[in-house]
Amino acid sequence: MLALDKFEEASEIVKQVTLRTELIYSEYFSQVSGNKVYLKPENMQYTGAYKVRGAYYKISTLSDEERQKGLITASAGNHAQGVAYAAKIYGVKAVIVMPTTTPLIKVNRTKGYGAEVVLYGDVYDDACAYALKLAEEQGYTFIHPFDDEAVATGQGTIAMEIFKDLPTVDIILVPIGGGGLAAGVSTLAKLLNPNIKVIGVEPAGANCMQESFKAEEVVSLPKVETIADGTAVKTPGSKIFPYVRKNLDDIITVEDSELIVSFLDMMENHKMVVENSGLLTVAALKHLNCENKKVVSILSGGNMDVITISSVVQHGLIERGRIFTMSVLLPDRPGELVNVANIIAEHKGNVIRLEHNQFVSINRNAAVELKITMEAFGHEHKKEIVEALKGKGYEPKLTAPTDLY
Repeated sequence: MLALDKFEEASEIVKQVTLRTELIYSEYFSQVSGNKVYLKPENMQYTGAYKVRGAYYKISTLSDEERQKGLITASAGNHAQGVAYAAKIYGVKAVIVMPTTTPLIKVNRTKGYGAEVVLYGDVYDDACAYALKLAEEQGYTFIHPFDDEAVATGQGTIAMEIFKDLPTVDIILVPIGGGGLAAGVSTLAKLLNPNIKVIGVEPAGANCMQESFKAEEVVSLPKVETIADGTAVKTPGSKIFPYVRKNLDDIITVEDSELIVSFLDMMENHKMVVENSGLLTVAALKHLNCENKKVVSILSGGNMDVITISSVVQHGLIERGRIFTMSVLLPDRPGELVNVANIIAEHKGNVIRLEHNQFVSINRNAAVELKITMEAFGHEHKKEIVEALKGKGYEPKLTAPTDLY
């Protein structure tokens, strides 16, 4: 049972491996949402995510014999690092099965803690099935990343810290993958204050908990498709599902495009790298139907490789109208390119790429194509530049920017 005394015990034990991630008041997100928003930055933990809480507490409850058999788990990355780090402290072997799509930074950091990494399957569910097979064959002790009451109890210690920092919190937003974090946080939150609202947030392309709520039983999605790799789970945990169903007030789903914009918001306003799964609760702020409430968004992790960061930043700038590409057909005669450049400069557009194609038409005297990629201040500024070119007789067409950097 997820009981108060166990949460209190876990809160003391996890202090051995966690940093005190105090709440950060966000003026920016408060203005955007109309609520008083606080961030719980679990992305700042030693292992870059909250998962070390559940992993370490679970391993602390094992017998010496169970630990000495060696530990095995399946994870998209963050739980992997939690188990590997805890195993290193206890001085025992850890085998981690990770999906082949796991970001390189998570793979390398897991290896860095001394764990043996096995890459298998495209999603977490495939990796988990293989880890269970290895556990049976080799006699390892399996540490489930979410469908375990002790693991969920360890994750729930986050709620204890939230209440210490903000006793009058009204709403806690919690990311959902398999449901371990949601089970722990919502159960403890309701024990401490039955009137609090705890709302789960899932990616729209991996909403297994939402579908399970509708069916009133655990169901599996046929597939998952989301950039939030840490929450790309087909089937939520059956053991923790009753706790989530009882204590979670609602579930919000967000699109990947919202996560991309939230990444930019977080970088520009709080100077923090938060992975896509950790940004679910930030993207959900705009979906809340309330005002002037004290809201805590749990930022579950920050383990993100630089290639993914580059891609997300690029797409975020495009979403915001901060970078755009347009093509213009113009006569192939001296001065035409300068005319276009002057119009853009007069309206403070910043050109970052030009492509001049003389072969777009068989009659290049009639038309050559000029493709321009530029920076703008946003969608209104972009529109201003396009209208200015139209006013001078050009007919710019917006196209999708590619390979900007």
